[in-house]
Amino acid sequence: MFQPPRPRSLWPVAALIRAAFQGENNLLGLLPASAYRDLVGPLGYSRRSIVIVNAPDLVREILAEPGEVFPKSDLMVNALEALIGDSIFVSSGATWRRQRRMIDPAFSHMRLQAAFPSMVAAADAHERELDRLVASGQPFSLDLAMSHLTADIICRSTFSTGLDSATARDVFDAFSIFERSVAQVELLRLIVDPAWTRVPQKPEVLEACQRIRRHLGDLIDARAEDGGAADDIAASVIAARDPETGLGFSREELIDQLGVFFLAGHETSASALTWAFFLVATRPELLTRLREEVQRVTGGGPVEFEHVRRLSFIRNVFRETLRLYPPITFIPRVALKDTVIGGRRLRRGALVMISPWVIHRHEALWKHPDLFDADRFAVDREREATPGAYLPFGVGPRVCPGAAFAATEATLLLARFFSRYDFAVERPERVRPVARLTTRPAEQILCRVRHVA
Repeated sequence: MFQPPRPRSLWPVAALIRAAFQGENNLLGLLPASAYRDLVGPLGYSRRSIVIVNAPDLVREILAEPGEVFPKSDLMVNALEALIGDSIFVSSGATWRRQRRMIDPAFSHMRLQAAFPSMVAAADAHERELDRLVASGQPFSLDLAMSHLTADIICRSTFSTGLDSATARDVFDAFSIFERSVAQVELLRLIVDPAWTRVPQKPEVLEACQRIRRHLGDLIDARAEDGGAADDIAASVIAARDPETGLGFSREELIDQLGVFFLAGHETSASALTWAFFLVATRPELLTRLREEVQRVTGGGPVEFEHVRRLSFIRNVFRETLRLYPPITFIPRVALKDTVIGGRRLRRGALVMISPWVIHRHEALWKHPDLFDADRFAVDREREATPGAYLPFGVGPRVCPGAAFAATEATLLLARFFSRYDFAVERPERVRPVARLTTRPAEQILCRVRHVA
């Protein structure tokens, strides 16, 4: 067991001063030490009232209800609107139920055995890039590499085509601008604005969203030109019809809905894989066990689909990475009316913060919560887990349908790349997490790579 990077918790006013001084709009820096001890409690000071809920039963109650009392927060909806419109990721109530009915058939294309060849093809292409980096000896951004790789995988799964390097780089750069500058994480507005205050987005944020949507539109237009020959996620969403009206999605709505598959499928996976590769690369004991398991399961041959479920230690490394660095750091909800949760009165407009980051590190829910211990997910230790305290993919009817897809993808990539390559992280002591829309390193992690001797 070891303790990977995390922010130091301060008392609330000191945390606010630190966050303002750093100027990063890092929501992790605002979390006081009490957040990791309380099951329900206030979170800092603001005009609209912010409450953090960590009790697993209350979290399930909030996330399982159909959005009539606790829909996605106005802050999240406002932040994501320019990127993915009123899509299934942010909609609530009847709109969400209609969209879910229409999109449900597309989830069948995330069946693992059908998706696995796309993962392998993208991994093959990435190995050619790694071989080039071995030959040149140049440092590279681990964050960018994982973003490019997962974008390629989800593009192959969604649109049956790979993603060229220039497009992948532009999507990464645009999303970095979006994440860093989007108004959802402007601390001053979070504190002083009343509920449902519409916040104008910066011009660079809107331009970044337009760049991403333009790339998605090009992929959709290319699909329309092929006459529907492919059988994939895009084909299912394009063919979807409202059972009541018989109408399909417009082109802009297709960009909204497929943007959720594309961006959630690559950005959240890239976040988790960046942390997983960093942790394994900097801990020799993890690397040794990983390679021994791959050799034992595959016999030194290629990693096949039937091997993935038998690579239990690697899967547990990924599970523990998701526990300590959940891609979605916060799941904000807003109270649409005066209500009570956990004995605490909430007035209309109160912001209810559910944080996988905090719940996964809560002192009452986990033993040694800040330590990395992949074996806590081993079969013989299942009884140690607190029911409902692990939610990297959410819970309830809006749970992420790509959980098994992400676990299979991560297991394959960790097994393949660490079997062939050594990753040397430059200045690992400088790595620290920040939370904007996903959990990311504050600065890009630079690596060099060489073939295993």
